[in-house]
Amino acid sequence: MWQLYQFPLCPFSRKVRLLLSEKGIAYELWRENPWEGRDEFFAMNPAGRTPALHDPERGKTLSDSRAICEFFEETVEKNPLISGTADQRAEIRRLIALFDESFYGDVTGPLLYERMKKRLILRQSPDSRILREAMRLAHDHLYYIDYLIDNRPWLAGSTMTLADLTAAAQISVADYLGGIDWSNHDQARGWYAVIKSRPSFRPMLSERMEVIQPPRHYAEVDG
Repeated sequence: MWQLYQFPLCPFSRKVRLLLSEKGIAYELWRENPWEGRDEFFAMNPAGRTPALHDPERGKTLSDSRAICEFFEETVEKNPLISGTADQRAEIRRLIALFDESFYGDVTGPLLYERMKKRLILRQSPDSRILREAMRLAHDHLYYIDYLIDNRPWLAGSTMTLADLTAAAQISVADYLGGIDWSNHDQARGWYAVIKSRPSFRPMLSERMEVIQPPRHYAEVDG
């Protein structure tokens, strides 16, 4: 069975978890704190980042969330999440990159550093200026989701794709860390509520990072 090395607030691991569940692929969760720098983990993934997916029976290891997701898209036919015409697949990949790179760089990454790493590892107080800027930029990204959902049933088109799972994974971590203000984002909130209600997503809503507790609405399906 696949072993997924991750920690609870890794958005890239969450994306992989969602894809594996949507495709019905069995896996076990293995806790890995990449900031600990374990030699065994670097031997598995020289980049030293989560997620890493390991199958001990076959001696196979996959790393990098996009590479992992593409691997299963190419090898598992059930529930394709990057499909359609070449134009449609390009749009899905564009949005995956947008949320993996821009949303993470603007919102999730700063929140993880200020509200998780500083508290658990550095024993420092968060910088309120950086937190305010991350929340401001989160509004910009949510406005874009509002726009997309005004024009499409799902982010990339008529069906749920890996773009939706990628965006939801990033947003879920930012929401856990109190960085999402859903005011005036009814379209984005409605779309996210549908994602949260899926069986693939619900297990993550009950998981907690030690010491850090999410806001009350975090685990509510319509919250």
